[in-house]
Amino acid sequence: MQLPSALSFLIDEAIGLSGAEAFLTALGTKLVADGLPLAGGALTQAAPHPIIARRTWLWRADTGRVVEAMGFGPAMPAEQANVGRDWLAGLGATIVEENFVSATAAASDGTVLGWAVTRPLSASESVLLRETARFAAAPLAVLAARSTLAALLETYLGRRSAAQVLAGRLRREPGETIRAALLYADLRGFTALSEETPPQEVVAVLDAWFDRIAGAVHAFGGEVLKFIGDGVLAIFPIGERDAAAACDAALRSIAAARAGMDHLDRARAAEDLAPLQFGAALHVGEMLWGNIGTADRLDFTAIGPAVNLVSRLEGLCRPLGRPVLLSGAFAAETTQPLMPLGEHRLRGIAVPCAVFAPRE
Repeated sequence: MQLPSALSFLIDEAIGLSGAEAFLTALGTKLVADGLPLAGGALTQAAPHPIIARRTWLWRADTGRVVEAMGFGPAMPAEQANVGRDWLAGLGATIVEENFVSATAAASDGTVLGWAVTRPLSASESVLLRETARFAAAPLAVLAARSTLAALLETYLGRRSAAQVLAGRLRREPGETIRAALLYADLRGFTALSEETPPQEVVAVLDAWFDRIAGAVHAFGGEVLKFIGDGVLAIFPIGERDAAAACDAALRSIAAARAGMDHLDRARAAEDLAPLQFGAALHVGEMLWGNIGTADRLDFTAIGPAVNLVSRLEGLCRPLGRPVLLSGAFAAETTQPLMPLGEHRLRGIAVPCAVFAPRE
């Protein structure tokens, strides 16, 4: 049986595409080749993500370009739910047709394919669009499952670590050695706070702190590897950018986090709450990045002397009265002005460490 090229594509090729953007582009192109007068297309799917509720990809037939719109929040406002339909209507086409890919999905959470056409469709063309939505269900389900897995892994592991796991690194192995600027930071007085404060408020404090430190790390191209109690271990890998750029980015992330915490403390002061202080340390070195754990329960993490040193260095912040400390190795790479604080012994580290602080 000779199928239209769009349906053949959905059966034979679509499942191997990289994601929804490539899917919509290829499908729209096939439908145009089958003679449908498309001005554009829209694909809307629910998003398995902590802050994104729904994603919509919008394709223009005249340019072949795709843009993406995201809806945020746990619930989807009506004006965001119709973003695909509204965008298609804005193309100036005469008709917008939408089909739910899964006939059993509710309108509020089903995958929707929409098309803007430049003239009324014939009966056979309308049937083809409906069949397209039906045939699209299987490949879109596979693409959605991949997207869900990637989103879940990125949420709990971080983008770079998730990519390693998705690539099949699921066994205990030596891992790979990478060089990076390392950042370790934690809150001051958290143990006392957790003993004196109801658990719900403690969680709110941690969330606020992590929002600021992790948000700053991500903004400057770093990645959080671990939340350790009230502490954060993050890296700024060296490779795509040189050591000086990675170290400068790490320092700027600390400055951004301090600004964010200052703003938070002003809000807390208005509620007669104590300020939240933190200490941070920066180091640069090599670490082993990979899976450790039992045969069937693994943790993708970083270990090595560099990780040990940066965590021990942070412990000097309080006795030295400095919110941010840098190792001599880090100081040798960054271009930012620093203040030397001499050499200090770190617990468990054999060789004394040259310690620096940023100039205020």
